[in-house]
Amino acid sequence: MFFHDFEVETWLGVTTLAAFYVVGMLHMLHALMHVRTSQGTIAWVISLITVPFLAIPLYWLLGRTRFSRNVGGRRKKDERLGRLAESMHRRLRRLEVEIPEDDAFERAARLLGGLPFTRGNHLQLLINGKVTFERIFDAINEAKVYLCVNFFIVKNDRVGRRFQQALIARARAGVKVYFLFDEIGSHKLPRHFLQELKAAGVECYSFGINRHWWSRLQLNFRNHRKIVISDGRIALMGGLNVGDEYLGGDDTFDEWRDTHLELRGPVVQAVQLVFLEDWFWAANRLPELHWDTAPEAADQVAAIIPTGPADPGDSWQLIVAEAANTARRKLWITSPYFVPDEGVLTALQTAAIRGVDVRILLPERADHLLVWLSAFSYYEQSIPFGIRLFRYHPCFLHQKVLLIDERLAAVGTANLDNRSFRLNFEITAFSTDRAFVNEVTEMLTTDFQQAGEASVEDFTGKSFLFRAACRAARLFAPIQ
Repeated sequence: MFFHDFEVETWLGVTTLAAFYVVGMLHMLHALMHVRTSQGTIAWVISLITVPFLAIPLYWLLGRTRFSRNVGGRRKKDERLGRLAESMHRRLRRLEVEIPEDDAFERAARLLGGLPFTRGNHLQLLINGKVTFERIFDAINEAKVYLCVNFFIVKNDRVGRRFQQALIARARAGVKVYFLFDEIGSHKLPRHFLQELKAAGVECYSFGINRHWWSRLQLNFRNHRKIVISDGRIALMGGLNVGDEYLGGDDTFDEWRDTHLELRGPVVQAVQLVFLEDWFWAANRLPELHWDTAPEAADQVAAIIPTGPADPGDSWQLIVAEAANTARRKLWITSPYFVPDEGVLTALQTAAIRGVDVRILLPERADHLLVWLSAFSYYEQSIPFGIRLFRYHPCFLHQKVLLIDERLAAVGTANLDNRSFRLNFEITAFSTDRAFVNEVTEMLTTDFQQAGEASVEDFTGKSFLFRAACRAARLFAPIQ
């Protein structure tokens, strides 16, 4: 009897192990055909072949890098969405600014984002949390017909509850409120927070891969956009989520350096179109929105460039690389994270070698340890080539801003890391307006004055354990 049970258990063990290897091989073939980068493909193939019992669950959680249900597929599901999107594209093209032949970056951004540069806009920089939240709450309170709201993170803290009550107040006043949030970013949001919103008439949906239970097993794709649209007239977007730390003064950070943007004019309709497609994906229906627009007296040129894993290529990665390739005098970038892939790093190196003033402004403090450690491992591949890295000292830096020469500035949600390059849905506003570019230049000049320039020795002079930790953290760059 003992030997019989032993033989059965051995047979079951061998069969189970063999099944894991067979399933691992099937997953390996899937990774070989669908993972976007060669480094990621090699890592998955090796792990799925050698340790499938560990790699298979991880592949389900983190393996996908393509959002297969793309915008085109969504439009085919709803003819009205397709007609509305095409109508808005035609309207925006009537206000489109002709891009000069020598402006290669603007042409590339227009092609990758799919939305034109238009005139008749008004852009207002909003620096740090106090000013930004004042304008966000003003825009919410001013809404008469509808509000479109999308945030990656919403917290149940002082600012979060004020935000909740502001939405509830407008819903009770008869305003249609459409609230979209990311499941992963807002995973700590309690159920009662959403129940109170829904009870007041706020329409709440989480952004996931699809509406099936197995979508919750996939953690890679996140809606990282931060958008508030009031009656189709005003749009606010940028780096700030909804939480006390973004205002400053929480237990982790005394202050918070961030940048947001207020938009008026035709560019608001482009932001609204981005929200509309995200909302349709989450809710499977279209909200009633206003699509008429009036040009603003400021007449500033701007474009909205949405990027994400539904794009045919890695749009944000290509945009950053093209910014480096086309910059002639200056390329300034601020980001809380610096984990460039080989393509972006090569473009930055090349720009610096040919004499472009390439500066990257990073935080001195860490909010995510792995990403913070990873940035140090790039010092030896950046600074010797002329890329100047700066660490911002006064507080945590979270803004996402890009400046090319004296001709273009951008404010948005995308970072210099793999998530923004390939996995997150992002949105960025670009402008070639001279006054706006000068304003961004002055803002960044002040920021750089409050930062210390890094040297290679800031990495090589550290202890062996610290350098090893940085190298190890970098191995996780594809999923950070």
